Amino acid sequence: MVDEALARSFEGIGADYDRYRPGFPSVAADAIVPRHVGVALDLGAGTGKFTEHLVDRADRVIAVEPSAAMLDVLREKLPGVEALAGNAEQIPVGDAAVDVVAVAQAFHWFDRVRACAEIARVLRPGGTLGLLWNRSDPACSWDRAAARVIHPAVGEADETTSTAEELPGFRFDRLESFHWTEPITRDGYLARWSTVSTFLVADPAGKAAMTAAIEEILDADAATRGLDGFELPHLTDVYLYTRV
Repeated sequence: MVDEALARSFEGIGADYDRYRPGFPSVAADAIVPRHVGVALDLGAGTGKFTEHLVDRADRVIAVEPSAAMLDVLREKLPGVEALAGNAEQIPVGDAAVDVVAVAQAFHWFDRVRACAEIARVLRPGGTLGLLWNRSDPACSWDRAAARVIHPAVGEADETTSTAEELPGFRFDRLESFHWTEPITRDGYLARWSTVSTFLVADPAGKAAMTAAIEEILDADAATRGLDGFELPHLTDVYLYTRV
């Protein structure tokens, strides 16, 4: 069941989310949209971090997002995108209107059954659904340690992508994973964790304790100790489905 407090925690952080959260590699978009399409929908689009990869891959791009703060950022960044207020359980798009639906870093917040029914409704038969998540590289001990401090679901027993199994109305085609690295400053890394839902809903003492714990990890690890910037590795998992 979706934790509503966690899900709603992002509503007022559009600018910080866009500034500090990682984007997505273009190869992930290639996997979901390997050839140009007529209409692509980014569902739970946030500030457009994945939407921007769809602009050159579709004649028309629609972004649907419930947070007004995030939509404001998306509209400013991507004025050519049709940005609509809405959610996955009630998508403001007509029946069989889109060729591809992408959901980046958001599907685990949806009501799975209702969202699948709505996605199937707006997708044409045979259309593609792509679900993608960034996650910590298992080889990066300091990032995984920080993830366990802030967000236990990103620890050893990460169940975030469990919502991607056996979606009603869809045939699972394949999973593709992509490794990439991102330069990030120490301050930017700390600020990134301040945009995670579990940090956002914590009280001031809890937030301070989380930040202090991550600083201790960075000060202790040989790969980050004394450095103002790092090369942060990521893995992006892309789950691909066909609407039946």
